[in-house]
Amino acid sequence: MKWFVFHKGQLLLQQQGDALRVPEGNEPPVPVPDGHQVHEVTMNNGTKVKTFEIEDIDIQQSTVNSQRSTVNSHWKLIGLRDSFNYIPLEDYLCGGKAAQILYWDKHSRYCPTCGVLTIQETPIMKKCPQCGLEMYPPIATAIIVLIQKGNEILLVHNRAFKRNYYGLVAGFLEAGESLEQCVVREVKEETGLTIKNLQYFGSQTWPYPSGLMVGFTAEYESGTIKLQEDELSAGAFYSKDNLPEIPKKMSIARKLIDWWLANH
Repeated sequence: MKWFVFHKGQLLLQQQGDALRVPEGNEPPVPVPDGHQVHEVTMNNGTKVKTFEIEDIDIQQSTVNSQRSTVNSHWKLIGLRDSFNYIPLEDYLCGGKAAQILYWDKHSRYCPTCGVLTIQETPIMKKCPQCGLEMYPPIATAIIVLIQKGNEILLVHNRAFKRNYYGLVAGFLEAGESLEQCVVREVKEETGLTIKNLQYFGSQTWPYPSGLMVGFTAEYESGTIKLQEDELSAGAFYSKDNLPEIPKKMSIARKLIDWWLANH
């Protein structure tokens, strides 16, 4: 059994030489704090893992990586996003679902209708013993779109980005919208542009904290770039020969950009 143990959003990994791995065993790798529940998480392929959170731990900051911390010579805490670079993809995906389950557990302890303490009935369902309301892990759906104009694509810098890389137009689905309507609206709101030939590309679970990214491709139709300044600080069309820094391999944004590079 693999154990996905989190501390303040960071994943506890075992150090083996220069490698990091998710701890395994019949028992938890560290004690489960009083009052904390161990959750069993089942992936689509049937793989089962366990997860829980810890609170009090002696952390010394490491100079190796700003998102990485040293617990002792055998254990490391590392941000979930950054763990993509250290552990197998299957483990990263398990960690993502585990993080979403922990987030849901923390934010569904009381019924939002009547305030009564909820009871967990299945690994992904809680129920209010008073009014019967059932609660499942919520998923926030967002779109992301690669817009092509001739031999160029639109890249933007979101003010929320912590680094100086450029990504794609993205935004959350609103009530009453289809995914396609959301893409058209977000592009218009954020850039002032009109698009055409919208095509579905793929989707990606995005556990930051609990989302689903749905990717599309589209073509520029008309308009001049006018950025939504409270969201975006820069944006322009780029050819493959003058690309700025782009997102890491883990993201669907990078998958869309890599697809475009491979086909142009």
